[in-house]
Amino acid sequence: MAGKSDPTRILILGGGYVGMYTALQLQKKLGRREASVTVVDPQPHMTYQPFLPEAAAGSVEPRHVVAPLRRVLKRCHVITASVTEIKHSEKLVTIENPQSGTETLGYDVLVVALGSVSRLLPIPGLAEEGIGLKTVGEATYLRNHVLAKMDAAANTDDEELRKRLLTFTFVGGGFAGVEALAELEDMARYACRDYGNVRPDDMSWVLVEAAGRVMPEVSEKMGVYVVKALEERGIKVYLNTFLKSVEGGHAVLSDGTEFDTDTLVWNAGVKANPVVKSSDLPLDERGRVKASAHLQVEGLPEVWAAGDVAAVPDLSKTDEDPAATCAPSAQHAVRQADQLAKNVLATLRGKQTKAYRHAYAGSVAGLGLYKGVADVYGFKAKGFVAWFMHRSYHVSRMPTFNRKMRIVIDWTLAFLFKREAVSMGQIENPRAAFERAAAS
Repeated sequence: MAGKSDPTRILILGGGYVGMYTALQLQKKLGRREASVTVVDPQPHMTYQPFLPEAAAGSVEPRHVVAPLRRVLKRCHVITASVTEIKHSEKLVTIENPQSGTETLGYDVLVVALGSVSRLLPIPGLAEEGIGLKTVGEATYLRNHVLAKMDAAANTDDEELRKRLLTFTFVGGGFAGVEALAELEDMARYACRDYGNVRPDDMSWVLVEAAGRVMPEVSEKMGVYVVKALEERGIKVYLNTFLKSVEGGHAVLSDGTEFDTDTLVWNAGVKANPVVKSSDLPLDERGRVKASAHLQVEGLPEVWAAGDVAAVPDLSKTDEDPAATCAPSAQHAVRQADQLAKNVLATLRGKQTKAYRHAYAGSVAGLGLYKGVADVYGFKAKGFVAWFMHRSYHVSRMPTFNRKMRIVIDWTLAFLFKREAVSMGQIENPRAAFERAAAS
């Protein structure tokens, strides 16, 4: 416990949107003797997830969609480690450090910003065959994987094998699933120019969605437009359908459809980071940390929570639904972080905190190069205009001028020169060549 003359120890768990932005605001406004800020995250960077589909498609360099925590948070102590246990009764957090093993950290003020993980269902074969798109590593892998399957298909005359290799299945019709599918399909279609025996018509792109529409964040009319736009590109969209099994790469859908696929991308929802389940923090029925509109954890004034891991009341909807909570989106996370930082400062200085309130502004989404959909404050757009709005909004939200400029340069180079569509699959097993040489 910090003494009366010691700086208040602020411990931030998670270096994503909420964690990094909260720490960034605190380091700007806190005096050096007023408080110390420590950030713990398994990765040494913050990943701007809305750009992952473009990173997977090669429109943006993967390194440019991440912000190095140590560079951004120069006045904070950054620890690259995984959180394994939170014991607020003792004000201790246990972390697993790859180098030094298990450690415990004490704190005076705790910020829980652990985010979310993919929500997997007990579907036979899913754990073995599926891959998500929540990290820059997964984005890079997907790009190389799709191009590697095209390379393999170009090198075989076995029609059944070619069909399997060129069948790309995406489960989940939210923003993440639709954008990932559309961007990768657009990239693969372009890559066909370099193959003499792989044409766009040879590929089968499949989207499976359990609900009756895609992208519920936009209006129903815009959702219908998205489906039509995808189908016009030859993408098969299965609505009101769920994946029953994918054992051995053989996909079985609830409507009886069956096919073989070597690619299964899972984007069917997220859940709060499971670390909080083993904590002594109050949780709701969905495993999220219960927080007030002021972003304080219920009954624990020295603990704060925001983002995907927290159940924060959505004050813009409480008139319609008193139990409404903020959706797990970057739009809420960035704004919650700003209010959370202000509230922590207010508490430290004996001032009043303010409630977080943000009416949903709308959504923008990219559907491949020069294609998009937007529904912002009632203004609806399609095609190039929506695509431009999508890029403009997200580059404005990307932290640091350095990263903004690098992304704009990536886009400019992609506009001036041909897209680079080559598999770098060897990075998945970089020691393979060395091991073969050692064995020879």
